[in-house]
Amino acid sequence: MTASPTPAPAASPHGPARTLTTAVPARLDRLPWSRWHWMIVIGLGTVWILDGLEVTTVGNIAGRLSEDGSGLAISSAQITGISAALYVAGACVGALFFGWLTDRYGRKNLFMITLVVYLSATALTALSFQTWWFFLFRFLTGFGIGGEYAAINSAIDELIPSKYRGRVDLIINGSYWLGAIGGSLLSIVLLDTDIFPKNLGWRLSFALGVVLGLVILLVRRHVPESPRWQFIHGRGDEADALLDGVEREIEEEKGAQLPPAEGEITIHQRKSIGFGLIAKTVFRDYPKRATLGLSLFIGQAFLYNAITFGFGAILTQFFDVPSGRTGYYFAVIAAGNFLGPLLLGKLFDTVGRRIMISSTYLVSGLLLFGTAWLFDRGSLNATTMTACWCAVLFFASAGASSAYLTVSEIFPMETRAMAIAFFYALGTAAGGISGPLVFADLTESGVVGDTVLAFRIGAALMCAAGVVAAFLAVRAERRSLEDIATPLSAAAAP
Repeated sequence: MTASPTPAPAASPHGPARTLTTAVPARLDRLPWSRWHWMIVIGLGTVWILDGLEVTTVGNIAGRLSEDGSGLAISSAQITGISAALYVAGACVGALFFGWLTDRYGRKNLFMITLVVYLSATALTALSFQTWWFFLFRFLTGFGIGGEYAAINSAIDELIPSKYRGRVDLIINGSYWLGAIGGSLLSIVLLDTDIFPKNLGWRLSFALGVVLGLVILLVRRHVPESPRWQFIHGRGDEADALLDGVEREIEEEKGAQLPPAEGEITIHQRKSIGFGLIAKTVFRDYPKRATLGLSLFIGQAFLYNAITFGFGAILTQFFDVPSGRTGYYFAVIAAGNFLGPLLLGKLFDTVGRRIMISSTYLVSGLLLFGTAWLFDRGSLNATTMTACWCAVLFFASAGASSAYLTVSEIFPMETRAMAIAFFYALGTAAGGISGPLVFADLTESGVVGDTVLAFRIGAALMCAAGVVAAFLAVRAERRSLEDIATPLSAAAAP
């Protein structure tokens, strides 16, 4: 059903230009799964693989970069300390900066720009000749990745039909761990001095990220702007025209006519939404949902840091695993992380958000408590410890991915990208700043009791978030985004 504009009173440049009644959300949500949706998933979702590849690669090349002959005068501590902190800081700043721009100027404009920023910064990192250069472009790489989280999560949730939204969002966010697996295994080859010189292999690892990013950029050109963003920002005709083409394409693919869309929404179109209104909406109008978002992000950040900041040291110090073989163990753990969202994702759309979010958080926290107890008793070896971590992270990864889904869908459309950016920045800061301060010394001290304490802290915060979700999680499964949170621009139907 096409939009029908109705004249509205004159308004300020930042107020409504006209009133519009549209069926765009209903038209999007009633679409069957199609090649068009796969194009969106591949074009937007695969960037998380790059993020996983990026982070894991840098962690694995730290030792090689610090060696004589690497072509860069930098220490391992500077790479895992200063460089990692700058990447995290860049991601936080980039998420907030690009998140605001995404809500103002559109999803497509920003998910193209943020990928270009990432590609440029990664390419220039590969050309590093001084320490300051490496640090600068690690910050800018994080800056681009942070912007990707805000621009892409908002676009995906607005384009994917409501009945598939949960599982698709979880699997896409969980695909980070596919990149982590690739980064772990590729580093073994790229850092082999029998194949590549010391000053070349680590540069090629960054260049590989650029090549993959360029492929994604070519696919992403065909991903459209969000029709939901268009009809609110004065481009209702463009939204209708886009959906007309998509519907024809899907009808040809399926060989059947689509059922009529049921339901309309009336909105006051706006050119922009002020940051003050966004902040007021999230924290004054939705305080319980803001509490939920904070709890989920902080819980998963600390659980992951309780394990990942010290997994290598734990394996080498307590189980005598050679440092050159820890990458294989990490690849197994990363596989467990990906399988969680892949196998549990559908349940978030069928069993429901509240049950699945709270249970994945609680189960992963309780399993980590159990792991801490077994480790304290001396009942584990390297293999069984890795198996325990896999079990914990199988559930934790689904829960952590649902945190991104949650903050993307429980706030009004005009605030969506900024809400994602804020909670992502907070979670990233907790993981990249508070996490190392709390866990690095504990897990690397060589004292069993210290590592057990780190596990218990992460487990307790994860369980606390699960309890919060049990009471505050929103039943968003199979519901239109506009039904979950009424747009700020909504008006009474004429």
